[in-house]
Amino acid sequence: MKTLGMIGGTSWHSTIEYYRLINQLAAKVIGEQANPPLIIHSINIELMREQNREKINAKYLETSLKLQEVGADAIIICANTPHMVYDFVQPKIEIPILHIADATGKAAKKIGLKKLGLLGNKPTMTGNFIPKVLSKNYQIETIIPDEKYIPQAHQYVSKELTQGVFSEEAKSFFKKQINLLQTRGADGIILGCTELPLLIKSDDVDIPTLATTDLHAQMGVDFIFDKL
Repeated sequence: MKTLGMIGGTSWHSTIEYYRLINQLAAKVIGEQANPPLIIHSINIELMREQNREKINAKYLETSLKLQEVGADAIIICANTPHMVYDFVQPKIEIPILHIADATGKAAKKIGLKKLGLLGNKPTMTGNFIPKVLSKNYQIETIIPDEKYIPQAHQYVSKELTQGVFSEEAKSFFKKQINLLQTRGADGIILGCTELPLLIKSDDVDIPTLATTDLHAQMGVDFIFDKL
């Protein structure tokens, strides 16, 4: 098995979910009596809240180099938003970073999706780190909610979902956003926040949903067993 380096902490709830999923998925290959080699480095979430892009890039590069030095064969960043560092960090290290948009794009292409609505916090929805990969590598278009809804979406994600709060108000809001994205031509929805699949279940909506955390964790396991 290859060793996977995990960069977590943003949030620690998300990191736990990644660790759980990777071990559960690996157990299907090697059995419950064993587990894969993982190295976890948890970053203080305050770094992301400062929104200092230079500091964020520097910290993720420093962490990636440390994981590389101690034997990681690849890196998986355990959240959507920190993938904003990919273009800065990847050229400066010798091991691959498994991009969450590649995991999403492969799954979308497999079922023939061509236009995806993206839900998450503000940096994830307004950033280019997911749409760029989907467009370039998979010829998939990405759309996001109307600008007037983005602050409310961000509030629900940052103040409720990442704190383990799943209100009916939040569920109603995101279901409305999914309906609006459908009317604009989306044939699938990216649940671009670890906690969103806990709020919105596949049978809550009549459109395919792509849970990035699940897909990304599977990508990590495929790497561990040399199946990518």
